[in-house]
Amino acid sequence: MRSFRVVLNVLALIGAVLLAAGTSTAGDIKGKVSVQGIKSAQNIAVYIDAIPDKKFEAPTTKPVMDQTKMTFAPHVMVVQAGTTVEFLNSDPVGHNVYWPSISGNKKLAHNLGTWPKGEKKAFQFNDVGVASLLCNVHPEMNGYVVVVPTPYFAVTDTNGNYEIKNVPPGKYTLKTWSEEGKVTTQAVEVTAGGATADLSVKK
Repeated sequence: MRSFRVVLNVLALIGAVLLAAGTSTAGDIKGKVSVQGIKSAQNIAVYIDAIPDKKFEAPTTKPVMDQTKMTFAPHVMVVQAGTTVEFLNSDPVGHNVYWPSISGNKKLAHNLGTWPKGEKKAFQFNDVGVASLLCNVHPEMNGYVVVVPTPYFAVTDTNGNYEIKNVPPGKYTLKTWSEEGKVTTQAVEVTAGGATADLSVKK
């Protein structure tokens, strides 16, 4: 019995080592997005486009899109297809959330209704594309949920910097989405040490 336990412990140790070795090969994609004809390099979505013959399970985490100080926060949220987003109202007034289409497809329009402070409503985004968030009560409010096909994505900071973490080694296509600029695509090869990819977005 003791020798059997020793064997199990050794196998468990080998498994842990192999698992650690496998996860350690993932790298980060870092870079900066520069813009031409656009007022800001902030809030630009950068993500890995669909990977042939690769499917991903829907995430269990539920990111929160807040309605606070009469704005959607964050202004741009990127999620993997299949993600359930919770819409929170943190303002002392009622808010409505709807989107007239997803990337122009009006069949995917949806209206979550209107609800008071402190309450949430949830929606699962299964279709890749961009939902332009609006509020029927406050027409000055707008935001975006960018639904992408992979779990590898980021949003640029105020200086245009971005970082996509834990990407397995391989060759991929990076893609951007921005509120004002055209879509940019760029090939990138990720190694165990990661990769650097700078992109340019034009109006």
